[in-house]
Amino acid sequence: MGDVLSQNEIDELLKSLTSGEIDVQEINEEPSERKIRNYDFRRPNKFAKDHLRTLHMIHENFARHVTNFLSGYLRTLVQVDVISVEQLTYYEFNNSISNPVILAIVELSPLSGSVIFEVAPNIAFSLIDRTLGGQGTSLEKVRTFTEIEISLIERIIFQMLGHLRESWENVIQLKPILEKIETNSQFAQIISPNETVALITFSVRIGEVEGMINLCIPHMVIEPIIHKLTTKLWFTVKEKEVTEEYRSDIEDRINTIAVPIRVILGNTTFTVSEFLELQNGDVIQLDTNLNSKLRVMVGDIHKFDAKPGVKKNRVCMKVVDIIRMEDE
Repeated sequence: MGDVLSQNEIDELLKSLTSGEIDVQEINEEPSERKIRNYDFRRPNKFAKDHLRTLHMIHENFARHVTNFLSGYLRTLVQVDVISVEQLTYYEFNNSISNPVILAIVELSPLSGSVIFEVAPNIAFSLIDRTLGGQGTSLEKVRTFTEIEISLIERIIFQMLGHLRESWENVIQLKPILEKIETNSQFAQIISPNETVALITFSVRIGEVEGMINLCIPHMVIEPIIHKLTTKLWFTVKEKEVTEEYRSDIEDRINTIAVPIRVILGNTTFTVSEFLELQNGDVIQLDTNLNSKLRVMVGDIHKFDAKPGVKKNRVCMKVVDIIRMEDE
């Protein structure tokens, strides 16, 4: 209510208008300045704010998956967070890369084109050191990567790409394919330098080592699905169609699952001293008889009642009652 004038303020305003101290025309005049916004035609904005916001949400989910994966894989505390999602030219991204570096070129099938997964050197060396049983420390002086080290990093990135597929499943069913790994940015020219890209920057903390991981996605790669990158579509829950093939596959998987089944012949209680005095040939009396129904347990569920018997010289049980139906 700060815009409501008090009675004293109203009286002072009327007094000033009457005496000429305040000009009514000056109050009514509004500035007629034209609002001009700079636009660089060499760097067109191909990603709308909603697109960048949706990419942020998608890769926040990816960061959570990678945090859980690396924490279990490296058996140490790992934290991955999305810092920013911004659009820039591929030249600006490529020019900011220092050598040596881990650049994983990934094909996002069924989309055409490739993206770049960049891992900072200190994070890469920390991953390698931890994988080989070290403390996860990074090198004080950065050097080139050996073939063995690249092979280890390739295995980790391959696992991380599986979580990228899970994060994008609400938009498209991706099949990320790791094409190759480069350690020099000059050999990673996947698009024209002036092309617009979306750069997703992650902060990574492995123990005491902190660094960055960048995911560079060219606009031309995700242009066919750019209309799906909206928060409205992201929050829309669609029921997946259940096909007969899918249902049959689920039934086949369930039918092959092994479950433990046991029959409780009866119960009894006795003291520890009586238990210690048991000898071969001793008889333990139970609370059931030959005509009693025995409980058949499937896992921990009382599923059937049965009676004991013999068939072809083998002890068996005959189911006489179903206690718990499947729909219960």
